[in-house]
Amino acid sequence: MSNIIEQKQQVVTEIAEKLRNSKSAVLVDYRGLDVSEVTELRSQLREAGVDFKVYKNTMTRRATAETELTELDEVLTGPTALATSEDDAVSPAKILNNFAKDHNSLELKGGVIEGKVATLEQIKELATIPNYEGLVSMFLSVLQAPVRNFAYATKAIADQKEEESA
Repeated sequence: MSNIIEQKQQVVTEIAEKLRNSKSAVLVDYRGLDVSEVTELRSQLREAGVDFKVYKNTMTRRATAETELTELDEVLTGPTALATSEDDAVSPAKILNNFAKDHNSLELKGGVIEGKVATLEQIKELATIPNYEGLVSMFLSVLQAPVRNFAYATKAIADQKEEESA
């Protein structure tokens, strides 16, 4: 009997560590998705480095008590899967939100962002933010703009002087 209790405690510890160490965690209800849809979802999440796993709600409740995230307990009804990412806070929310738009059966329930319980609205708002690569790209284009504009202005002046001397 104690072996089963030890296994359950390991699962609770695993969930608690994921909730503590992840930049974001999103809880979803996956009822109604068929096997091919779940496989497609898991594939998209895996490619983005997001861990996706189904846990029993009682185990998740115990983990939320350990991590002082008991506000999540109210969404822990029915089948619940947990998507976490230690590297990128945006990826779990973005992938799951986009997948839910195409598949009405997937329902976002709530989650955790940077160690704090997030509402469904906050999760959906997070999903609209560009990921790290997108933000870096935007930043680089902002840095390049003055140099590019200076190059255009210099070329225009050079062309103008060339026309005047001709």
